[in-house]
Amino acid sequence: MEKGTLVEFWHNGERHLAVADRPEGKKHWIAIDANGQSFTLHPRQISYEVSGETYKPSEVEKFQTEIQPYLDPDSLEVAWEILTEMGETADPAEMANLLFSDRRPALCYAAYYLLSEDKVYFKNKGDRYEPRSAAQVAELKHQIAQQEQKQREQQEFLTRIQQRLAGEPAEWQPSDRQRLEAFERCAMQPEFNSRPVLETLAALGRPQTAEGSFNFLVEIGWWSPHENLFLRRSSIPVQFPHKVVEVAVALVDSPPIDRDVNRLDLTHLKVYTIDDESTQEIDDGLSVEPLPDGSYKLWIHIADPTRLLSPGDDLDLEARRRSTTLYLPTGMIPMFPPQLATGPMSLIQGNLCSALSFGVVLDAEGAVRDYSIHASTIKPTYRLTYEDVDEMLSLGLQSEAEIAAIADLSKLRQQWRSAQGSINIHMPEASIKVNGDEITINLLEDSRSRHLVAEMMILAGEVAARYGQEHKIPLPFRSQPQPELPPETELLQIPAGPPRACAMRRCMPKSEMGIKPARHAGLGLETYTQVTSPIRRYSDLLAHFQIKAHLRGEELPFSAHQLEEIVQSVSSAAAEATLVERQTNRYWGLEYLRRHSEQVWQALVLRWLREDEALALILLEELGLELAMRCQRAIFPGDRLEVRVSHSDPRQDVIHLREMAASQPQAAAT
Repeated sequence: MEKGTLVEFWHNGERHLAVADRPEGKKHWIAIDANGQSFTLHPRQISYEVSGETYKPSEVEKFQTEIQPYLDPDSLEVAWEILTEMGETADPAEMANLLFSDRRPALCYAAYYLLSEDKVYFKNKGDRYEPRSAAQVAELKHQIAQQEQKQREQQEFLTRIQQRLAGEPAEWQPSDRQRLEAFERCAMQPEFNSRPVLETLAALGRPQTAEGSFNFLVEIGWWSPHENLFLRRSSIPVQFPHKVVEVAVALVDSPPIDRDVNRLDLTHLKVYTIDDESTQEIDDGLSVEPLPDGSYKLWIHIADPTRLLSPGDDLDLEARRRSTTLYLPTGMIPMFPPQLATGPMSLIQGNLCSALSFGVVLDAEGAVRDYSIHASTIKPTYRLTYEDVDEMLSLGLQSEAEIAAIADLSKLRQQWRSAQGSINIHMPEASIKVNGDEITINLLEDSRSRHLVAEMMILAGEVAARYGQEHKIPLPFRSQPQPELPPETELLQIPAGPPRACAMRRCMPKSEMGIKPARHAGLGLETYTQVTSPIRRYSDLLAHFQIKAHLRGEELPFSAHQLEEIVQSVSSAAAEATLVERQTNRYWGLEYLRRHSEQVWQALVLRWLREDEALALILLEELGLELAMRCQRAIFPGDRLEVRVSHSDPRQDVIHLREMAASQPQAAAT
C-alpha cells in the first residue's frame, strides 16, 4: 500500500473511508479521514483498497458524493441474470464494467459496495462473487419480504400503543395478538424474559418487570385492572373450541334418538327445583309421592345430559378436559357449552325433561328401606329459590304440603346420619359477586331450605353408590377417612360456634375419590358417590354413564381400569379449578376490603396460626371472610374484636388489619 491510497475499514459498526498517510511499525498504517481524524490500521482491518489513483483526506467527501448515484441495489438483479446465464463469477472491477460500462476506481468501489451489501443475488468466494441459484434467490427474497413485513407490523404496533397510551382510539390487528401475548407471559411469569417486551417497556419508560408488563397491558386496554391471573396461569380453558360449539348448536336444533326407549313417565309428579336465583344450570328437582301405607316415596330427579352425548364424543371429551363448571365472582365458566347447559340439559320449569330419577322410601329412623333408579321423563312444576322455600315452610302452606313433607323427611334423614357418626361442621360461607365495578358480599344463610336440598342430594349419592356396589359397577366413589377429633372435654373448652367448628375442621382429612366403595366418615355413610350435578361435575357424569348403561342392560362404557385413569385425571383438573376459585374469591374479598378501608368490622377470633408470632386467624362475621391478623395483645379463641383495614393489596395478596379497641388506649397511654 502506498501513501495516498483510499481504504475502507469498519469503525463502530459502520463503513469508514480514510487515506493512507504513513506506515506505523512493520505492518500498520496511519490513515486520515475527511474530518482529519487519524486511525492506526492493520492490513486485516482494511476491507477494500481503491487502486489506480491517490487521494487526499480533503477529497474523501467528494469521492463519496461521486459514487452515490451508482449505489442502487436493484441494478444487481440484471447483472445476476447475465452472469447466471453465462455461468460465470465476477470481481468488483468486472462488475463495474458490467453495471456501469466503466472501470474507474470510484465505480469499482461502487460495485464492491453493492456486492458486499447484497444478501440476495451473490455470495462471496475469495475476491470474486458467484451468482446464487434461482431457487436460493427466491427463498432469500421471501425471507427478506417477511422480515420487512414484520418490521412494518412492529412499527405499526408501536404506533397503536402510543395512540392507546395517549388516550386515542386504535384498533388492534390480528398480528398484534402474538406480541401482546408475550407481554401477558411476562406479566404472569416473572422468570419469562422476552427481548422485544423488555425493549418496548424500556422505550416507553416502564419498569422491565412482571408488574410493569401487567400495568402496561392495563394502560393500553388489553387487560382490565382486575385481570384474573390465577385463571390465566391455570390450564383451564375459557372458550369452547369452534367444533364443540358447532356440535352443541346442532344438538339443540336436532337432538339424537333417545337410547332410553323405556323411560319412566313421571310427569304426573309435582317437581320442585330449588336453587339460588342466579343459577342457570338447573340439574336437580324434588318430588314426594304418598304411598298406600301412609309413608312417602321421595323422588330426586337429576338432569340427564347423557341423553345428548355419548362416551368419547366431542362434548364428552371437552367436559372431561374441563372437569367442572368454574364459579367465579365475575361469572361462571361452564363445563358444557351454555346452549346445552342452560337449555336442553337443564330441568326447566314447564318443559318435558329427561332425567335420572331416584325413588327412595325411608324407614321410621331415616335409613333407606327401598329404592329404585329410572331413566325418566319429568315436567318441573316450580322453579323456587331457597328464600321461597323458607317462606313456604314458615307459612305452612297447605297447597304446597309436599314441601313440608320433603323438609320433614330431610330432617329425619339428617338425624339418621348423625346417629351413624356424621360430623356436622358449619362455618359461615360468603358469596362474592362482581357486576361491572360493583362488588357485593353476602352471607349464605344456614337455612332449612339449604339443609333440605343438601340432604336430598346426599341421599341420591348414597342410593347411587349402593346400586353400584350391589351390581359391582365401577363408579367414582367418594370416601373420607375417619378423623381424629379432639376429646369432647377439650372441644367443650373451645367456645361454641365458628371457633369450635374451626378446631374440628382442622382435624378433617381430605375426601378421596376412587373406583371402590368405602366409608365416608364426614357424611356417616358406608358408601357414597356424587351423581347430582352431571352438568357441572364430570365425575357425576361418569356415574350417570355407568348407571344408565347398566339400567339398559348394556356393556358398561368404562372398565374399572379405564375409569380409574379418568378419575385420576379429572381429580387433578378439579383440584386446579378449586384452587383458582379460592384464589379468585380471596382477591375480590381483599379488593372489597380495600375499598372499605374506613369501615370498622366485627371480628371473631377463631384460633392461633402461630402464637409465638402473635398471628391469629379471625373471621369478619358480617362478610364470612377468614383472614390472618397480627395481634398486639393477648387474645383467645372466641374473643370479639373491632378491626379496620390498614393496608390491602389484592394483587400481592397482602392485607393488614389493626384492632380499634386495643390501639386507642395504647395510643392514649403513650
